[in-house]
Amino acid sequence: MKPAKWRDLSDEELRQRVRNLTEELFNLRFQLAMAVAKNPARVGQARRDLARARTILRERELNIRRTA
Repeated sequence: MKPAKWRDLSDEELRQRVRNLTEELFNLRFQLAMAVAKNPARVGQARRDLARARTILRERELNIRRTA
């Protein structure tokens, strides 16, 4: 998903994505350790998506503080 689409999501949707991606990343790492991962490249993609979501949440938090 492009960063512009991530920015269109609400704060609650972003938080839900962060929770889902964190859980998915845990499961992917576990699968890699057990050598049963179907798509090892998904780990990197999940990490980037997680970082993207957290970055957008942080930007919004800083903008709220700055305007207050």
